[in-house]
Amino acid sequence: MNHRKLGKTSLSVSEISLGTWQVGGKWGEPFSHANADQILNAAVDAGINFIDTADVYGDGESEKAVGRLVRSRSERVFVATKCGRRLQPHTADAYQPAALRQFVEDSLRNMQLETLDLIQLHCPPTEVYYRPEIFELFDRLRDEGKIQHLGVSIEKVEEGLKAIEFPNVSTVQLIFNMFRQRPPELLFKEAARRDIGLIVRVPLASGLLTGKFSPQSTFAPDDHRNFNRHGEAFDKGETFSGVDYATGLAAVEELKQAFPNQPLADIALRWILMFDEVSCVIPGASRPEQILQNLQAAELPALTPNQMEAVRRIYDAQIRPLVHYSW
Repeated sequence: MNHRKLGKTSLSVSEISLGTWQVGGKWGEPFSHANADQILNAAVDAGINFIDTADVYGDGESEKAVGRLVRSRSERVFVATKCGRRLQPHTADAYQPAALRQFVEDSLRNMQLETLDLIQLHCPPTEVYYRPEIFELFDRLRDEGKIQHLGVSIEKVEEGLKAIEFPNVSTVQLIFNMFRQRPPELLFKEAARRDIGLIVRVPLASGLLTGKFSPQSTFAPDDHRNFNRHGEAFDKGETFSGVDYATGLAAVEELKQAFPNQPLADIALRWILMFDEVSCVIPGASRPEQILQNLQAAELPALTPNQMEAVRRIYDAQIRPLVHYSW
């Protein structure tokens, strides 16, 4: 397993780690702790030492599963969770220090841990990034020993650029993949300058970049790929990276031609790892065997300049006009 430094936290994390949005089973299915335990233990067995969760994943059940794993293993496993999305309504005004403090304490209780390695604001409204009192709270929580580091999970480049102006922000979690190529233009450069760890989520564009979907593919009613294609429930960019499904399928076919006889999912993950500013990528898994599939990408040779240019060319022609300046 290759490791990279997680920015100024100085934590050394597995470059392919694990996101737990799906760890209790497929999207829309009831949370299965048996399934979660199998996936989480398979991840640690394979050398993964960084796990990302959130208090809203499985309504707290994902945090419980992650905490149980950490307490049961001898290996050092770093835990990142998130807070803020439990606010109803999820508005900037609802973000108050007292509410966020309670969320952190709830997460500690869920996981039965004494401290959180990393707590992240969970995609708050853009206005929140302009309120110093929100960020000051986490200095107090760190002094109290309840957290070790603060990060943010963002939707827009603007939010990341603003967040890293606060000196206590150590990491930025963002969507970055073959269909979301704006971040390197400025955010990556500023993150490197400030020694910010970059955690990449949605690396396969909600599965589009596996190359396994077709116009006939269907998704369960409770699957966000069915009900959130136009942002009905949360930010549109979280579903297929904001790309129209038919357009995404067409671009995927071109990518398959550029990388014949190679699993597109592996290539998509390896493409992300070509960027040195990235600390780790956190693909999800709904089955234990998907862990090993994801890790195969780290073993691939570096993509060639011609291959990188082919990805860029497909993005520029098919995807850029639709999404580039939206996030």
